[in-house]
Amino acid sequence: MRDPLHLRPVQFVDSPVGRDGAVARLAGGMLWFAAYDVIEGGRRRTVPITALADLLVDERAARLHARITAPRAAMTLGERTLRFDQPSVAAILNVTPDSFSDGGTHGQDPAAAASAGVAMAAAGAAIIDVGGESTRPGAQVVWEGDEIARVVPVVERLARSGTLVSIDTRKAGVMEAALAAGAAIVNDVAALLWDDRALEVVAGAGCPVVLMHSPDPAGGGHGAHRYDNVLTDVFDWLEARIDAVVAGGVDRTRIIVDPGIGFGKTLAENLALLNGLAIFHGLGCPILLGASRKRMIGALSNEAAADARLGGSIALALKGVEAGVQLHRVHDVAETVQAVRVWRGLRDQALVAG
Repeated sequence: MRDPLHLRPVQFVDSPVGRDGAVARLAGGMLWFAAYDVIEGGRRRTVPITALADLLVDERAARLHARITAPRAAMTLGERTLRFDQPSVAAILNVTPDSFSDGGTHGQDPAAAASAGVAMAAAGAAIIDVGGESTRPGAQVVWEGDEIARVVPVVERLARSGTLVSIDTRKAGVMEAALAAGAAIVNDVAALLWDDRALEVVAGAGCPVVLMHSPDPAGGGHGAHRYDNVLTDVFDWLEARIDAVVAGGVDRTRIIVDPGIGFGKTLAENLALLNGLAIFHGLGCPILLGASRKRMIGALSNEAAADARLGGSIALALKGVEAGVQLHRVHDVAETVQAVRVWRGLRDQALVAG
């Protein structure tokens, strides 16, 4: 059996003007590309869009191309609409004592935590991602009741303020409680594999869900793993997981994918994923990138502490933006929003100028 074919959009251009038939639009967004990096059987070749007809005779290639170029439908979530035709920011709001970067920031004060979330929304965050359990390497598992007690009062306050909230959890009971409190999205680093009831809860709620890759989701996400090719291995894992979640009753249009930067991956593997991010558009789902303040930034910058990784975090967010990533999960909201807005201004000018 041959290795499955993969397509990664490459050769991005400033504008499609004057390039009819020579470029394709990426996921209905603000980027156009002129060729594919075709990965098959351990080999790579470049196929320009002008020579696409021969490639698309292959059924899998045709399916991937259709997914890569199809616009991502906006999600209507109550009174809020989450769009994927331009990059947006999801703000990290941890109500934990031990998260690797901001643990203990808000203590046990839900009002202060919610106020911080509202401020991040005012600074430009499209989503506030509330978490009550650290998933850093070596973190202790939090009892479900304690996690609910941490997150529900914060979610309730944010939802009442009109803020769009996602709940960052692996546990079905926490998902149920947070959704009942007003959360609209489930963000699960275990891709609904930690808790046997998680898929049932998400399917029953009909809510969007973020499925993140890790090599051992049932074991905490940070186990060592040997990848043959980290880019295509992670793609294939997410592809299979999407199919399983859809078979379990979740609408494919409600799924967001996350390649899981930092979870069970070496520095070299994380860098390979970031360099190849555009491949994940072949899954046909919006992409979330969570690289903010990750340990890889310290590894590349004289072991900078977690709270001294702003520059690296912005660099990785912009790397994702340039690859068409739609959602960026970050700690430093105002700074990232500003960077994205400047990028957007550059793109607008390029498109207008042709």
